[in-house]
Amino acid sequence: MQLSPRTKFLLLVGLFVLPVVAAYLSYFGWRPAAHNNYGDLITVTPLQHLAGERHNGTPLNLEALQGKWVMVHVGPANCDAACVNQLYLMRQIRIAQGKDQSRIERLWVLTDSAEVDPSLLQEYPGLYVWRPADAAFVDQFPAKTSPAGHIYVVDPLGNLMLRFPEQPEPKRMMKDLKLLLKASQIG
Repeated sequence: MQLSPRTKFLLLVGLFVLPVVAAYLSYFGWRPAAHNNYGDLITVTPLQHLAGERHNGTPLNLEALQGKWVMVHVGPANCDAACVNQLYLMRQIRIAQGKDQSRIERLWVLTDSAEVDPSLLQEYPGLYVWRPADAAFVDQFPAKTSPAGHIYVVDPLGNLMLRFPEQPEPKRMMKDLKLLLKASQIG
């Protein structure tokens, strides 16, 4: 089949115009589906009242954790099954980040003056167990009922920014943290 010169010319013009039209349509018209986080993004707010002490009485100011991503559990020293599950998830999700696990710390904020079971602490080495000097610290963690039901994420600048739902799905939490670590140049 022999193409006329005019047909050849139109095919050649179409070959150059088609990518321009496709780019225009993709930029101004078609949009890919938005990415949805599993965790709830919270209005980014710097944490206040950072003075306090570890569970053993040694002083610790949470500014020492700045520069790291921090997964936070807020709850009483009497750790029930839900609390143990959250501590376990925080440990496992941190380990699952592989080479990036050194960029993440875990913090258990105590909301009472009771003592923590020492055998529980042996299961979670590297976990910061901290009691704030000012009880207003706990009020910074938004929740419908109690902050003890959630795991929170604090960014390397000390801003509370993410809350995972009660009874979270570990794989989806890992995915969110992996994306945060990949996108972040700090921490």
